[in-house]
Amino acid sequence: MARTIGTVTVVGLGLIGSSIARAVVAQLPDVTVTGHDASAGVRAEARALGLCHRIADDPADAVAGADLVILAVPVGRMAEAARACAPGLKPDAIISDVGSSKSGVGAALRAALPDHLVIPAHPVAGTENSGPAAGFATLFEGRWCIVTPAADAPADAVAALTGFWQALGARIETMDAAHHDLVLAVTSHLPHLIAYTIVGTASELEEVTESEVIKYSAGGFRDFTRIAASDPVMWRDVFLANRDAVLATLQRFNEDLTVLQQAIRRGDGDKLEAWFTRTRAIRRSIIAEGQDDPAPDFGRKH
Repeated sequence: MARTIGTVTVVGLGLIGSSIARAVVAQLPDVTVTGHDASAGVRAEARALGLCHRIADDPADAVAGADLVILAVPVGRMAEAARACAPGLKPDAIISDVGSSKSGVGAALRAALPDHLVIPAHPVAGTENSGPAAGFATLFEGRWCIVTPAADAPADAVAALTGFWQALGARIETMDAAHHDLVLAVTSHLPHLIAYTIVGTASELEEVTESEVIKYSAGGFRDFTRIAASDPVMWRDVFLANRDAVLATLQRFNEDLTVLQQAIRRGDGDKLEAWFTRTRAIRRSIIAEGQDDPAPDFGRKH
């Protein structure tokens, strides 16, 4: 018999968690969604926003009877959140997450909940904003959700989880957790690290005042500041959790950066043009894949 999901609990009501709750209410009218957050202030805000059918103050109470529990907390707090929920979990509940690193999170959740079914997942979606008011029901539409089940995960449970994300508008990819971590180190984690570095460097340059950096920001720098405005706690935990893949990718990036540095120093315009031509083609492929908007200047209003 196919497994069905009639009740969902979202633990952690920031951008992703609140967007899941909103999407469930909008797209799955027959599904009941309960929310919980460790912060009393966030819980009060979630109640005021009407995010869920119910907001629970206690994590074990929040997950009681839930068919699916999604932990939408920073990856460094996954195990702690799982242990807090454990007393209320029903035996056949599916426990999942939304973390940006999968190998370490999967191991931590399975260690915290050895008697329960854990199927990690990662919706590749988000904005630079955070908090319950930042979420919106269409966040996952057309975006990828990568599911990383263990080899022995029951097929019906994997199908139920992927069906849930598809109902929220996501496209599904299933892959090995270690491979996920390498892919995301390239496509997400390294770009964030570069953005944090560039914005931090610009703010520290003694010959450029902070007011000038802000006043004369060109589009490229503004794009980096958008990324660098992301939740610092979440990204601190992501880099620590996925350190091996990030360090390996960072080493390759440093090597490529040296190549470009040498080309500039030597006046090798052909090298620079060839590199930039190849990278422009990648941008066009992303647009063709429907993963970004081709509007001029990224759709900015002037």
